[in-house]
Amino acid sequence: MSTWQVMLRVRRDRFDLDVTFSGSEQPVALIGPNGSGKTTVLRAIAGALNVRSARIVLGDTILEDTSAGVHVPIEARRVGYVPQGFGLFPHLTVLENVEFGLSTGESRLQAKERTLRAMRMLTELGCASLAGRPVEHLSGGEQQRIALARSLVQEPEFLLLDEPLAALDVGRRRTLRQFLAERLRMFGRPSITVTHDVRDVAALGAQIVAIEGGRIVQQGSLASIREQPASEFLAEFVGTE
Repeated sequence: MSTWQVMLRVRRDRFDLDVTFSGSEQPVALIGPNGSGKTTVLRAIAGALNVRSARIVLGDTILEDTSAGVHVPIEARRVGYVPQGFGLFPHLTVLENVEFGLSTGESRLQAKERTLRAMRMLTELGCASLAGRPVEHLSGGEQQRIALARSLVQEPEFLLLDEPLAALDVGRRRTLRQFLAERLRMFGRPSITVTHDVRDVAALGAQIVAIEGGRIVQQGSLASIREQPASEFLAEFVGTE
């Protein structure tokens, strides 16, 4: 079983983030009010953010340890990151977007192999028919699937999703929520999903890590937090108010 641990201290624009938490292969839902530090946590784990003090460990691999001078660059971390808005390249086709992560870094593949792997992933996600389309012409749900395909095709050891369903309407969100839950079960490796919807937590079967004001205020299952929420925000989030 893959275990991981994150210890972060970040100071940005008068905002202090100081968190320590860990997990295994069970999905984690990172929740909290706007501005509480959720996206900062994901970006730090992905290696896209300079941090003042950090130790990030995935299995037996140390991705970041500022005290020991260890910093694995973003392209070598084997961490898949789907940011808010999906981060797709509008000037590329669906296939080119999915291939992109296989064309850079030390493990980059030859063009034929990139295409084969990208098409295989698109087929698994039911998106092969979209391969030649510009991503700017896709629906929100289609873009979500393509962003997930681009991350999964790199065979990451850790998957980070920043509000992956937020841009969708209610009907599409319900459908894609179940799709995402199924994919994470098939993924079988650690994942962190930022969400503002308790239904996402329930569907993913996720452990909750709640951040407020740059600090962790509560961790645990949805059932345990419903029994005794540690703040007004959490009481409202889990539906006890």
